[in-house]
Amino acid sequence: MAPLAKQTKVRKWYQGKRKHPYKDAFQRMNFLYQAAHLTLKQDPENEELVRFYIHTMRMIAQRLVLRIEPEIKRTICKKCSLLLVPGITAITRIRGKREHHRVVTCKSCGQVKRFNTGANHTLWSDIPNARISMFTEDKAQS
Repeated sequence: MAPLAKQTKVRKWYQGKRKHPYKDAFQRMNFLYQAAHLTLKQDPENEELVRFYIHTMRMIAQRLVLRIEPEIKRTICKKCSLLLVPGITAITRIRGKREHHRVVTCKSCGQVKRFNTGANHTLWSDIPNARISMFTEDKAQS
């Protein structure tokens, strides 16, 4: 009888486990990103605090091996970890004769980012076939 009680305890613990194990990490990263935006909006001269928030957010993602969305990555300078806001910390231009692309230049360090803006260009992460469906027990039982 004792081994059965032990198994039910383990099973109850497993069933109570969170569906999203890194939910708190994503919430903290979201908070840091929003705090960086608000800090830059209130005081554009306080770039060091913004860099600290963004660097901390990137370190959380790196240590826990979490992916940052491409839309968020596009607003962060790789070189100095500054939030790229057009007109405040970045210069944005549209360039190109054949292939139109957006050029974002960081005012602090001079790092240049280029993004395709063609009509038929889509990000790899936006393609439905690129996403892998998660294997669940329901699929295994069918």
